[in-house]
Amino acid sequence: MDEPCVGTSMTEFARPDDVKSMTNFEIGRTCQCIPDPLISIPGPLSLSSAPWIPHGADRISCLPDAILRNIVARLPPKDAARTAVLASRWRPLWRSAPLVLIDTHLLPDYGARGPLIVGARYPRAVTDAVSRILATHPGPFRCVHLTCSVMDEHQDELESWLDILAAKGVQELVFVNRPWPIDLDLPATIFRCTSLVRLYLGFWRFPNTDGAIPRPAAFPNLRELFLSCTTVNEWDIAFMLEKSPVLELLMISGRPAFSTLHLASDSLRCVLIPVTFFDEIVVVNCPRLERLCQCAFVIPTKLTIGHAPKLCILGYLKAGRNTISVTEDECPTLPNVKIFSIGVEFQDDQDVEMIPSFISIFPNLETLHVHSAEGHQIGASVNSKFWQEGDPIKCSLQTLRNVFFYEFRGSRSEIDFLKFIAEGAGMLEKLVVRVAGECSSSLSVATSLNFLRFRSTVCRCEVLPCPGLRVRTPRYKYKASYDLSLKDPLEMPYVVVPQMFR
Repeated sequence: MDEPCVGTSMTEFARPDDVKSMTNFEIGRTCQCIPDPLISIPGPLSLSSAPWIPHGADRISCLPDAILRNIVARLPPKDAARTAVLASRWRPLWRSAPLVLIDTHLLPDYGARGPLIVGARYPRAVTDAVSRILATHPGPFRCVHLTCSVMDEHQDELESWLDILAAKGVQELVFVNRPWPIDLDLPATIFRCTSLVRLYLGFWRFPNTDGAIPRPAAFPNLRELFLSCTTVNEWDIAFMLEKSPVLELLMISGRPAFSTLHLASDSLRCVLIPVTFFDEIVVVNCPRLERLCQCAFVIPTKLTIGHAPKLCILGYLKAGRNTISVTEDECPTLPNVKIFSIGVEFQDDQDVEMIPSFISIFPNLETLHVHSAEGHQIGASVNSKFWQEGDPIKCSLQTLRNVFFYEFRGSRSEIDFLKFIAEGAGMLEKLVVRVAGECSSSLSVATSLNFLRFRSTVCRCEVLPCPGLRVRTPRYKYKASYDLSLKDPLEMPYVVVPQMFR
């Protein structure tokens, strides 16, 4: 049965065709953020292509049970269950191995064509298979991804699934409702899943935690929380932060039901907001926060930083649409921020004039990402004298080592800014300029950078084309933003959007 074309609250006034496209875009972005499971890509189980084994010896079956269960747990569910027919040695392994269930792997193509979108045919067989697997497998459940079902048509299964997941100790749960209706209530049974380490929710209405949830409810093991296109209130966020004492990663995507996001957590290390609909984001008290990553701003947003002494990566902020303030009395700057990303319309004087007020907040900045946005102004009147008069920003240049400039079009304002960086940053080691796609073949744009004179004697300058299509805002790799092993998650700001339409 095909689903009606519906959209989220952010598209309620759009035309039907626009609603469908925008909703499918949200589905694609939601699926882009889903963590990769520890599971093997489907492959043939036949031994026909295996090298010759003398005397037909089955050496794999001689491995210890713990290793064999680990192998089975990394196979798609259909292949994992089929291992029972290989030999008697393998029959009990699937039921005794920790379950890894990715429901897209139950599709004929293992989900290779991308996420199911609005208008796609609904695979009812997948929902039935999930119910059978959850009921049959004794647990524990290591990883369960449920993204293929229209849960409004399966309310009984929804309650049953969460009961089973709670009883069998699910550790990682990705639960994405097919977006019809967009605000289907997520049962409060989710709060019984106290074994969760990672929770990803998409296209739900979050249970009301204002008195409706027993106060003992808590997630003592939860380290990662993703809320994508999920209707949630401010007190729900506060409740989850309070009841998740080891939470390190928080992602909120989509239009929330409140305007100001307050962050207070002793454990948070990374906050990711792919698209910001907040009027204000306030970091109240986050002593371990290292990253605050935002990708696009739909409305002007004020960022207020209170107590965040370990904050070292901040971006993306848009000059002209965002403001930032530091409320710590002892230190009105953010001395530990080493990596910062900013968007600027260099044809707009107001945008250009805001750059010093942003950068001067970071006296020990080492890496600067600048995204030149295509503006509507005819030209900018800000000249090189403006940059020479900015003493606070000159101080920030003293520690600058890497500058990445994206969507360079060769305007006088852009060149003046790069000239200021080149002549003022004495420790600069790398300047990477990516030329906008429409200007990549222009000789004048490329040669305009030949006039830069570097104060640093070791600086290396690279001029490269921007990959992909023209964009007005950076396309961050969301998974890179919350990968704490990456030193600079903002270094690769563009991604190729995968095929996501069936």
